Amino acid sequence: QVQLVESGGGLVQAGGSLRLSCAASGRTFSSVNMGWFRQAPGKEREFVAAIWRGSMPYYADSVKDRFTISRDNAKNTVYLQMNSLEPEDTAVYYCAADLQLGAPRNQYDYDYWGQGTQVTVSS
Repeated sequence: QVQLVESGGGLVQAGGSLRLSCAASGRTFSSVNMGWFRQAPGKEREFVAAIWRGSMPYYADSVKDRFTISRDNAKNTVYLQMNSLEPEDTAVYYCAADLQLGAPRNQYDYDYWGQGTQVTVSS
């Protein structure tokens, strides 16, 4: 069992930055692959970024070069640094944990999910 708690969401103007955090508990964090997904109103949940146990990062094309995913195994935390935010980035952001080494961009390969944190980017 893995518990995930996201934080760091909020309201920001276009061009601004936010850093999301996801604190994990319940399992050796360093052995878990972690991902971030988001869901905008009226849209399906989509992949944003993932970081594998060896710290290999994966990004959606829409956020590459603007977002950075990182992990601190000592703190059992994964981060999503979001820069140059755009109104299109407005969504609820979810942290997820994959214990089975699935495909990083496939939400159905993730086993545990956080409750989500709202990010709103105003124009």
